Amino acid sequence: MATLDKGHHFLIAPDLERPGLTRRVTGLDQNGEASEISVVEERPLTIFLNSQEIVTAMTIGDYPQYLALGFLRNQGMLSVDDIVTGVDFDEELETVVVRTEHQTDHEEKLKKKTRTSGCAVGTVFGDMMEGLEGLELPQTEVRTSWLYSLADQINRTPSLYLEAGAIHGTILCHEDRPLVYMEDVGRHNAVDKIAGWMMSEGADAGDKILYTTGRLTSEMVIKTAMMGIPVLASRSGFTAWGVEIAREVGLTLIGRMRGRRFICLAGEDRLIRDADPSSVRDENARHTRKGRA
Repeated sequence: MATLDKGHHFLIAPDLERPGLTRRVTGLDQNGEASEISVVEERPLTIFLNSQEIVTAMTIGDYPQYLALGFLRNQGMLSVDDIVTGVDFDEELETVVVRTEHQTDHEEKLKKKTRTSGCAVGTVFGDMMEGLEGLELPQTEVRTSWLYSLADQINRTPSLYLEAGAIHGTILCHEDRPLVYMEDVGRHNAVDKIAGWMMSEGADAGDKILYTTGRLTSEMVIKTAMMGIPVLASRSGFTAWGVEIAREVGLTLIGRMRGRRFICLAGEDRLIRDADPSSVRDENARHTRKGRA
């Protein structure tokens, strides 16, 4: 099992110095004056399961092995019984090959699809819904003091979102501590990277909280539940189907977390209100974070 490093704030945090994640581009501002800004790079990554090409995802290119593992796991193409013997990344060919001890029964379910970086476009397989049948998430408590602390820490963490915008962040948390912070042009990619990290590290999911900067859609809820994480929280809002699925599987769904405010639309029984909202610093009506996507 993965151990928590008490001496560090994050186990993985956004690395703004990593080459190739952004580039400087010059344009003209509203006054017709030259202005240089950072923009996020995106590149294709083709994922293979053994010898079968599965999908090409548009991504910022960091942690490709985690993205491949997490994508296959969250799509139900890798089960807990499948033994992964290798995860090979070829930077020149922009491919990741995930190899298993035995061929799975999922390679033929998808011959070739391209998943774009657009927020509204994501590949969802029927297998994902099937994977929720009989699912029981742990009844781990979540304290409102943890939520307020997490939101404050995450909002103050240097990130590509603050540097360049046009990107989503997803953070794996334990109680009031953010552990693994992943970003990508698609919020689903960021979640998949965390799923891949958890698989690689053998991390327990039952006592974790997943925080995302993106909308709480059906796919986000399904992936969180498939990962075994009982709590999903976001600064953003909900979709009706996302709420419906969360209620069906017993996932605690918390959105519109801004300052002292939030709304819980599913799994309210896990909430322990141990913090006085009036003691929490509220946000201005207009959010002013640099580079808002």
